[in-house]
Amino acid sequence: MSTHHEPSSSKPAAARITYRQALSRDAGDQAEVFYHAVMQGASGHYGVAEREAWACALPREASAWAARHAFYTTIVAVCDGRCVGFLELDVKNARIVTLYVWPSLAGRGIGSTLLIHAERLLLEQGAGRVDIEASLVLFERLERRGFENHGEQWVERGGQWLKRYRMSKALSAVET
Repeated sequence: MSTHHEPSSSKPAAARITYRQALSRDAGDQAEVFYHAVMQGASGHYGVAEREAWACALPREASAWAARHAFYTTIVAVCDGRCVGFLELDVKNARIVTLYVWPSLAGRGIGSTLLIHAERLLLEQGAGRVDIEASLVLFERLERRGFENHGEQWVERGGQWLKRYRMSKALSAVET
């Protein structure tokens, strides 16, 4: 007697992403997410010299990223125990400082979900709007999420000038 087992689904199960406040153990992964998001994820928007200068603006060391946890509320996206995306939030000034997602996971809603968590946190603190200086990578995605463009600006990183946009969004109701 032979038994034949059919797979219950032809699609592999999607990896489960959870969101929480960053822990010091996430800092090493944050360094890697930042580096790869800049070097690979931004390759369609910035040249090699620009990306190298940008990637060198923050050390690729866990201790540097762990130290930033004291200054910013950091929300991480975690998959299989590893940080695969993060957002740093300056709650006092209602400003998103950084938002990075591992390049191969970009476009799957991780960044949007991090933004939803940040917006909810700011609303709970009484903020009426959120500000961000958005790279060319994020610009169109943020516009689609209701962020308003307040004009381009240029920022210097390691001798290279990188274009970005000043953007903001009014906070009233958070989409889920």
